[in-house]
Amino acid sequence: MLILVTGGAASGKSEHAERLLCERAARSRLYMATMQPFGAAAQARIARHRALRAGKGFDTVERPLGLAGLTLPHQYDGILLEDLGNLLANELFAPEGAKDAAFGSILAGIAHLQDCCETLVIVSNEIFADGLPYAPETVGYAAQLGRLHTVLAGRADAVYESVCGILLPVKGEHTV
Repeated sequence: MLILVTGGAASGKSEHAERLLCERAARSRLYMATMQPFGAAAQARIARHRALRAGKGFDTVERPLGLAGLTLPHQYDGILLEDLGNLLANELFAPEGAKDAAFGSILAGIAHLQDCCETLVIVSNEIFADGLPYAPETVGYAAQLGRLHTVLAGRADAVYESVCGILLPVKGEHTV
């Protein structure tokens, strides 16, 4: 099963994604962390997410890019990928990232994760509504994230958007 959870910053999407995964993955759960801990703000977000997961039975793997080449110790009931926006930024802009091949690299990595579990929940960001002008690199990033959302939503069994802490079903399961 593939589930996509999107939402704006601080919308509650991570908490909803964790709950959705915990409901479906009874035993073995993996948290796939993609955020690179650059700076105090990133480290604070990482600490907050660790605290949210505490006691929920998650193994954690920190992997900022190259998911297709990841070797996991065993098959999992569920994997939570946190998050697609960070993964894309890492693949596009990190020196060791896939650069122009980021889109395909990410889709290959997600397919690999799906092979490693029964349920994959992907968290992503809604960044498309502010209407402000951005540098070409940022516009390209947003376009690729939009393409990833389109492809993954098409493949997903369920898609949700978190708005102000409320989880709204967009596709698939309509009971939350």
